[in-house]
Amino acid sequence: MLQDFYKYLVEVFYVPLYLITWIVALYRYRRYFDTPLKYLPMIIIYTFFTELLGTFIKYSNDFQFFSDIRYSWHNVIIYNLYQLVFFLFFFEVYRKVLKNKKHQKWARYGSYLCSIAYIVNAIIFNPLHNGMSNAHIIGSIILVFLIVIYFKEKKDEGRYPALKDNLMVWVSIALLMFYLPFPLISLSYKIKDLDIGIRAILRPLLLTSIVLMYGTIIFGLIISKRRAFR
Repeated sequence: MLQDFYKYLVEVFYVPLYLITWIVALYRYRRYFDTPLKYLPMIIIYTFFTELLGTFIKYSNDFQFFSDIRYSWHNVIIYNLYQLVFFLFFFEVYRKVLKNKKHQKWARYGSYLCSIAYIVNAIIFNPLHNGMSNAHIIGSIILVFLIVIYFKEKKDEGRYPALKDNLMVWVSIALLMFYLPFPLISLSYKIKDLDIGIRAILRPLLLTSIVLMYGTIIFGLIISKRRAFR
């Protein structure tokens, strides 16, 4: 029993980090409550409860979506839905923070393309039992593209000293830390004959990206200043 509990804690060590990030986000909420990131605490706590529910479904018989014992541990549907919501949230954030009208349209088109990708993926592969990795990859690429556009706009503004106080900059850096390697990790998992040595480092790499992402968000929340947001 103790060994199982220890194994569980090791496997989900990153989940409390979501809760810590949410607490810090609430504590610093006055600094961005009237910005496009005003719903950031909601998306963070949604992340926390998604992971928590996913863990309960996997390890507890009291939390199951399917009565068939073959699928009792299947929890991918909540992650599929979560990832779509996450992408659409940040696409809308970037649509609002981008200054160039053309770039704003790109963000809107990105939302449409991502939604279509998830619909098509759901038609081809049952989202109740299959991870929508193809759609996740497309969403990740779109998000990274918008972040690059955002940084290009910041570069063109030339206000470099103020960037370190801009929460949006830190959130963007955090997102890059996860969503740059994420498509490669997802594609690697799809390669059946991938070298076992490479496969062994994929999960540690993914978890490291999560820690870096949320650690950076926490850091940005702590040092950011209200007036610097743009």
